[in-house]
Amino acid sequence: MPTEPSTAAPSTAAPITAATPPGADTSPEVETSAAATTPRMTHREVLEALSGILLGMFVSMLATSVVSSSLPRIITDLGGKQSAFTWVVTATLLTTTISTPIWGKLADLVNRKLLIQLALVITVVSSALAGFAHNTEMLIGMRALQGIGAGGLTALGTVLIADIISPRERGRYMGLMGAVMGISMVGGPLLGGVITDSSLTWRANFFVGLPFAVFAIVVLQRTLHLPPLPRRVVRIDYWGAALLSVGIALLLLWVTFAGDTFDWASWQTAAMLVGSAVVLAVALWVESRVDEPIIPLRLFRNRTLVLAVVASVAVGIAMFGTSVFLSQYMQLARGKTPTVSGLMTIPMIAGVLVSSTVSGAIISRTGRYKSFMIWGALLLTGGIALMGTIHYDTSFLLVSIYMFVLGSGVGMLMQNLVLAVQNTLHVSEIGSGTATVAFFRTLGGAIGVSALGAVLSNKSTEYIVSGLATLGIDPAGLGSNGALPDVSTLPGPLRTVVEQSFGDAIADLFLVATPIALIAFVAVLFLKEVPLGRRSGVEQRLADEIAESAAAVAPVTDELVPAALGAHDEVAEPDAGARRTR
Repeated sequence: MPTEPSTAAPSTAAPITAATPPGADTSPEVETSAAATTPRMTHREVLEALSGILLGMFVSMLATSVVSSSLPRIITDLGGKQSAFTWVVTATLLTTTISTPIWGKLADLVNRKLLIQLALVITVVSSALAGFAHNTEMLIGMRALQGIGAGGLTALGTVLIADIISPRERGRYMGLMGAVMGISMVGGPLLGGVITDSSLTWRANFFVGLPFAVFAIVVLQRTLHLPPLPRRVVRIDYWGAALLSVGIALLLLWVTFAGDTFDWASWQTAAMLVGSAVVLAVALWVESRVDEPIIPLRLFRNRTLVLAVVASVAVGIAMFGTSVFLSQYMQLARGKTPTVSGLMTIPMIAGVLVSSTVSGAIISRTGRYKSFMIWGALLLTGGIALMGTIHYDTSFLLVSIYMFVLGSGVGMLMQNLVLAVQNTLHVSEIGSGTATVAFFRTLGGAIGVSALGAVLSNKSTEYIVSGLATLGIDPAGLGSNGALPDVSTLPGPLRTVVEQSFGDAIADLFLVATPIALIAFVAVLFLKEVPLGRRSGVEQRLADEIAESAAAVAPVTDELVPAALGAHDEVAEPDAGARRTR
């Protein structure tokens, strides 16, 4: 197993990192002196800077979540199939996955405030364009573009928080981050459901983020003040980005279409898997040789990052791959409206909000985080397993309890994985390291949505055919083209068959995801807990600059002192000097 690099920042004092020049004084007195000369933001300044960052994250999450409760209606109106529903979600996750490490690398090279503002513009403009979609293909394309902006906000939001808040103090602000997450994830589906059920068209869902985005850009401009990064030549790894994109896209296309468009065991499967493996292998070769790789391979010498990546993939599959289909459960298996469907997700978001707030406050006070991650992984696994027992007629009280357990696990685990990684990386690698964890989490989510969407499509079709046969109805006589049904228009017996089929098929998804969530638990068990550092990213960078300046002055001093002493000797002993001259 890889070991932690020497660049870790485990101590509560300002650590001497890899940026410290060889031969520099690394005594505690020097560390304390360096820390004392770096400015520390007041609580008010942190809140002001954090307001713009959180508002940007809110806009991103709102733009994504506002359509979640109305997607079944949107796909039905556009005449789409289950595969279209899956790809509306997968396209966003795919481009988010691909673009996240690119944004993260850019965050280590250029102005971060400008980058997050650009990501905001891309996110909201693409969302607005999706509102003009006249078919599922255009909708999927605009959602893919939206994912590029979401990738920037995913990477940059966390990086900027690391810039202004130290790992140890970050728990104090978990409540704010949890509140933003809760409001956007609950308010988004609820607002989308109200819009869809009202006299307004569902297209209005895609425009609600515009005023919030404009406000977020203005707030960021006024409140977020960061010291400029050192000027350097920026080299973007275009080949690495392109190869990663192609390799991941091939993998997701195979997961989506296998078992539907072609058999799992077929030449198409072989071609896509071999092609994906070859392209990704070439991508790794490129990443090992370019000057500024999208995903620096040296980061994987960090044991914490490796285990966090494994856990993040499992969390992404378990979380995204299951929660995405909750709206289908509420509307297709329970016959609820989009508005009610949005309300029914509140228990899960409440679990995220409560667990992240409480655990964050305790972590900030104690500096210990591993126990919360273990409990989070257990709750995540248990919540998904419990959701695997639901049916179309399960008590809503039980379903709500199961969702609360699931949300509590997510709240304790997801952000703390990022915290653990950031705490062990040098400040110059925070952007790439944070983006790498987010990359694998969204990759897991994209794979999870694609794979579990394919399972749902096959299972629901299988159950519907079986249910219709029990009623003595020939499925071929219905003339179904695979489009998602509008349950409210179906006659009683047929409606029951559809609701029961989707209820059982969605429960199967959770059962499939349960052992995957268990992988996250195993990975967290092997994490080594490192005491949380007390300096923000800005403070670490300034301290490194001071240390480098002090080290640069030291050799000059060493040369000047002997020279001065030599000059004194010549004045004091002229005869000797004269002899040396002769």
